Amino acid sequence: MTEFINDNFILHNETARKLYHEYAAEMPIIDYHNHLNPEEIFEDKMYDNLTEVWLGGDHYKWRAMRANGISEKLITGDGDAYEKYLAYADTIQKAFGNPLYHWTHLELKRYFGIDEILKPDTAGEIWDKCNEKLRSAEFSAQNLLRMQNVRVLCTTDNPADSLEWHRKIRESVNDIRVLPSFRPGDALDIDKESFGAYMLRLGDVAGIKITSFEDLLEALKRRLIFFMENGCRVTDHSLECDFFTDDDPVKADAIFKKRLNGEEVSVEEAALYRGVLLKNLGMLYAEYGLSMQLHIGALRNVSDRMFEKIGADTGFDCLNDFNYAPQLGKLLNSMDREDKLPRTILYCLNPKDMPMLMAMAGNFQGNEMGIRSRVQLGSAWWFMDHMDGMKQQLETLCDGGLLSGFIGMLTDSRSFLSFPRHEYFRRILCNMVGEKVEKGEYPADMEYLGRMIEDICYNNAKEFFEF
Repeated sequence: MTEFINDNFILHNETARKLYHEYAAEMPIIDYHNHLNPEEIFEDKMYDNLTEVWLGGDHYKWRAMRANGISEKLITGDGDAYEKYLAYADTIQKAFGNPLYHWTHLELKRYFGIDEILKPDTAGEIWDKCNEKLRSAEFSAQNLLRMQNVRVLCTTDNPADSLEWHRKIRESVNDIRVLPSFRPGDALDIDKESFGAYMLRLGDVAGIKITSFEDLLEALKRRLIFFMENGCRVTDHSLECDFFTDDDPVKADAIFKKRLNGEEVSVEEAALYRGVLLKNLGMLYAEYGLSMQLHIGALRNVSDRMFEKIGADTGFDCLNDFNYAPQLGKLLNSMDREDKLPRTILYCLNPKDMPMLMAMAGNFQGNEMGIRSRVQLGSAWWFMDHMDGMKQQLETLCDGGLLSGFIGMLTDSRSFLSFPRHEYFRRILCNMVGEKVEKGEYPADMEYLGRMIEDICYNNAKEFFEF
């Protein structure tokens, strides 16, 4: 029987072990999409206990605890910190086959040096060991990042944000780059009640009164330049419903003005407006050399009861199943037709869409700038960032693109303890490559393969985003 999480965890052949230990393991981390709080990074926050740093904000863990019948008081409520932790310990013992089981024990091992299995019988001892270490300055927010050799991380930020904390981090931290990502979701969500108020806020920070679609583009351009002045190289968009019908800026302007006047817009009108705005933003990104991330297919806040009780981003979202290939093709083509398609990363939540996205990316690789894999099939995201999802994403890349050009893993996390997920991905990657070599499906050219592994782990992202 193989020991749990030993040095060769997930590495089931000799080639995989060589690739991981000699090439992947020591590569730094670029985490180009996460949701960490930059204020906590600047303040180099210390955490009171394991519950605060481990369970706070982590809806992956919350969903598992709810499935285990745990009261919301011990999940997002005002329950005692130790009781919350014990509830999680009970849950994780029962999480057979769930990636949380692997992540949990990798996190205990890599941050705290703990090899014991977390379960109710061991929970008290592990709690004491971890909390004793958390009281040391070596376990501050910044040092948790250093433990995992994080060189660059990109947070997720609203165009109206001041980026105060990013500026302060840049002035005080030399070895970790914490960069903002431009996420204009509130400008795209024309059908939300908050849209009008957001236009006032955006116009105020951009120094322009927004009364037309052209004004909106100018305001977003000004904010994008401000973000770039503060290190931004990445943009992000969550597409959760129809997002492209017709490339008609005149209609988009009329729809925008209609909404500013307080009138409702139809689903079709919202989709047209959204598509024209995405096209114009994408061309701006191409002009400035930025990358565009499209996260497609989340179905959010499904439980009205829990949304009203504890709000958004608390674990009540899921994958959607709408079909969007024609819309995506039209959106990318609208930019490519003018030779202004930016570097683009396509993510799906529904595994059925992965082959389609890979094939779609292949339509738009041509460029004279020599950008490798300019349009990428993004890493297995959210409900697919488990072992099978990562394997499917890597195999799909092999089947329809160039694995060698892939920009690697991201955490998409709100937790400072989430970075061993990069190790998890790297082990899965090395095992997959090793299996193909051992089966004679690719020659044992270790010099090339080692370089490819290093590129996927770090170098490709550094080149792609021009960090």
